[in-house]
Amino acid sequence: MTNGVRAQQRQQTRDTLLRESRRLFSKLGYASVGLSEIVGAAGVTKGALYHHFDSKAELFRAVLEQVQQEVAALIAAEADVQEDPWDQFTYGCQAFLSASTDPAIQRIMLVDGPAVLGWGDWRAMNEATSGRHLAQALTVLIREGTVAPQPVAPLAHLLSGAMNEAALWLATSEDSADLADTRRALARMLEALRAR
Repeated sequence: MTNGVRAQQRQQTRDTLLRESRRLFSKLGYASVGLSEIVGAAGVTKGALYHHFDSKAELFRAVLEQVQQEVAALIAAEADVQEDPWDQFTYGCQAFLSASTDPAIQRIMLVDGPAVLGWGDWRAMNEATSGRHLAQALTVLIREGTVAPQPVAPLAHLLSGAMNEAALWLATSEDSADLADTRRALARMLEALRAR
């Protein structure tokens, strides 16, 4: 067996572990999933799992990174369709809200993420993905005068916190109108940032 074939098999095993653990974590939650369930679903041994990940928490971190990167890519794709920086910003914020209402994403990214990794590590990961895009968009809007001059970091944290809280609230809502109402409220809140 060549090194290339071995490397490909290792990557396939890692991808399978990520896919199956993500499915289980999103369905059952981190605390309810055991390593034996993960390796059973992936069709590998615990030794194979430990070859790729030191612990269940490290495996979860890799799943969370994957989810955060996907959400950030989705936000960027929605925003990049727009030409106007303000529209890019507002479409990106709305895209985050829509993406984060997916129960699987909520559980991994917003519920289990901070609980498993701790607030500091979770926050750093968030800032490296969608948080970075939000801060960049605000920087452009402030520079061009669309948003009044102010420090970007506190504003980005306030907006991120509001959107995360809205997504968590929507997760428990049973009223189908709440998403539309929340989207309108977010649009009004963002519009209030515009310099007059």
